[in-house]
Amino acid sequence: MSEKEFLLTKEGYNKLEDELEFLKTVRRKEVADKIKVARGFGDLSENAEYDEAKNEQAQVEDRILVLEHMLINAKIIDESEIKTDAVGAGSTIILKDLSDGEIDEYTIVGSAESDPFNGKISNESPVGQACIGMKKGDKVTVVTNGGTFNYEIMEIKR
Repeated sequence: MSEKEFLLTKEGYNKLEDELEFLKTVRRKEVADKIKVARGFGDLSENAEYDEAKNEQAQVEDRILVLEHMLINAKIIDESEIKTDAVGAGSTIILKDLSDGEIDEYTIVGSAESDPFNGKISNESPVGQACIGMKKGDKVTVVTNGGTFNYEIMEIKR
């Protein structure tokens, strides 16, 4: 059984690598220091600082495992292979909302890099899924919990 691939841009891959390095070199030490200090407060069975530090340690270690898994199973989107004739991972698209004429620009990225407030939407999101494989001029219908939306793909670029 194959592992799920995580689509990442080179920038996204580097960002996750940096986060992993920070967690391993800085946060681990900070949390270990907190645990050491909390142990000095006495009885561990009623030591809120110790419990909090141990929970923080578990969160850091969990995130490290997630990042390592994502990086091992990453598939980097090769910018030279991004097509402009059809929407795919790595494409930047300009969409026109057919209800009000509003224009939005999005880059289709893997779920690990998704940041809708900064114009990066996941290929697994409703908009991403509806647009993958579509061409300039195509109209797409996107069904979400918030309603149904209709868009026209105005442009596809790298």
